[in-house]
Amino acid sequence: MKRKQGLTIFLKSILFLIGIAVLALCIFGLPGIASRDAEANLETAYLQYPFLVCAYVLSIPFFVALYQAFKLLIYIDRNKAFSELSVRSLRYIKYCAITISILIVAGIIFVAIYIEGDRTGVIMLGLICTFASSVIATFATVLQKLLKDAIHIKSENELTV
Repeated sequence: MKRKQGLTIFLKSILFLIGIAVLALCIFGLPGIASRDAEANLETAYLQYPFLVCAYVLSIPFFVALYQAFKLLIYIDRNKAFSELSVRSLRYIKYCAITISILIVAGIIFVAIYIEGDRTGVIMLGLICTFASSVIATFATVLQKLLKDAIHIKSENELTV
């Protein structure tokens, strides 16, 4: 029991550190990046604020998924790993990952259509992030299905006894 709690505490602290790092990037890093890019590229300076809005909108499903992962670890601590609450958390994580993928693909399409010049780096970064988000969505879907099956088997075994 101690070992399981130690592992979940470690994972919770990692999730917390990731959340703090991304929040710090959103608050302190992104405005500076956008203003430096606007100063360096005057022809696309008008995209500074739409970039910030899109980045902040993209961070919302990320933080929701991070919160759901934290809740999932709490359920594991409370021995409720095989419950509908865990299935619901995995479902929300899956939906957030799909939302992130869709938003990134929409951004790639926007960049490909409306931005002139060298855009291959932005498109490649977007494709890598889309791939990572798709892998997370697929993994959450597989875990959700396995968890549903395990809950079903567990309930059948409880009824048998």
